[in-house]
Amino acid sequence: MDQAAQAKKGKAIIIGGSMGGLFAGNLLLRAGWQAEIHERVHGPLSDRGAGIVTHQELLHALKLAGAAVDETLGVSIPSRVTFDRQGRSIAELPYEQLLTAWSRLLGVLEDAFPARHYHRGKALARIEQEADSVTAIFEDGTHATGDLLVGADGIRSATRAQAMPGSEPVYAGYVAWRGLVEESELSPQAHQALMERFAFYLPPNEQMLTYPVAGRADAISKGARRINFVWYRPADEETELRRLQTDASGRHHAGGIPPTAIHPEVLDEVRKAATDTLPPVFAEVVHKTPLLFFQPIFDLECERMAAGRVALLGDAAFVARPHSGMGVTKAAYDALELTEALGSEAGIHQALARYQAERGRFGRSIVGHARNMGACMLADPSSAHEREMARRYRDPGPLMRETAVSLRYLKLDP
Repeated sequence: MDQAAQAKKGKAIIIGGSMGGLFAGNLLLRAGWQAEIHERVHGPLSDRGAGIVTHQELLHALKLAGAAVDETLGVSIPSRVTFDRQGRSIAELPYEQLLTAWSRLLGVLEDAFPARHYHRGKALARIEQEADSVTAIFEDGTHATGDLLVGADGIRSATRAQAMPGSEPVYAGYVAWRGLVEESELSPQAHQALMERFAFYLPPNEQMLTYPVAGRADAISKGARRINFVWYRPADEETELRRLQTDASGRHHAGGIPPTAIHPEVLDEVRKAATDTLPPVFAEVVHKTPLLFFQPIFDLECERMAAGRVALLGDAAFVARPHSGMGVTKAAYDALELTEALGSEAGIHQALARYQAERGRFGRSIVGHARNMGACMLADPSSAHEREMARRYRDPGPLMRETAVSLRYLKLDP
């Protein structure tokens, strides 16, 4: 589409250049908008993240965004399994799914977006709105003006803080330890148990899961893949979480500690806990992970997703716990609904009102579902509903049926 046609549609300023920002940029460009992405990080993002579970909805959104979707996107598995403490299978579920790496998914979205419209090192300082425009002013003194500003800048969104303050992440009471191990490093026992399926183990008030993903350089051939794990463990906010986020020099990293700064004693404790708590094949994965890291688990629900000419998207508006496996898919469908609303409504304000109504309902629904799934991590559920959900998701059947599955499987509309 030529520049004159794009100018008639309008110009979108997108804050945040990760998954949500790239979905918004690609979809808006293909709908006839000018789209400029502004990412605060100076360097590439491709070394971040770990495993990603895909769904049919996500693959559909990728194709609409112009991303290359083929058999090289990830690793396909046929089923799910839950093990007991000795590593014996106690429940299995046929469920075919494509599993990929965060860097691989980011790469196909980056390839689809024109590099000249992607600007790095642009940290948002403030937003100024006029009747017919919106301007992003960055910390380096530059600015960008357009018809619409999309905040796709994650859970600690500067866009949200500027345009829609009041909604903050709420800590869920537990963390997710994560890591990747090369397939070639696994013992024959671990390889046979884990490399061809989605695997679970359910110790009291914890949860361990693994699944295979692409290896280095996006390799998906057998022998060159990796195993990804997520291990949910309780951590009281005032005591244990603070300790986990304090490095060897005594510095507390309240906003999240870099993996390389985690105290060596903490890492030793986690590896010992893996030996004491997990089936041998899962403990092996933890021990062989070269870079262990963790993420505190949060809920976030925004009362508003739009204000004036500003819209929030993805984790800037709603954060669902990872049990739902919906973070990227939710961001993709936020971008789809935003693009469709802008194409069908008479003006930006009407379009954003429709967008907020549609995606707000879905955001609250998926956050609630993921919160229910996380109730089994609570040592002392405080309500009858939490106790009911804890019992439900300590059962391998519902756990395997509902963890990171298609929205259609859950009978939810994306």
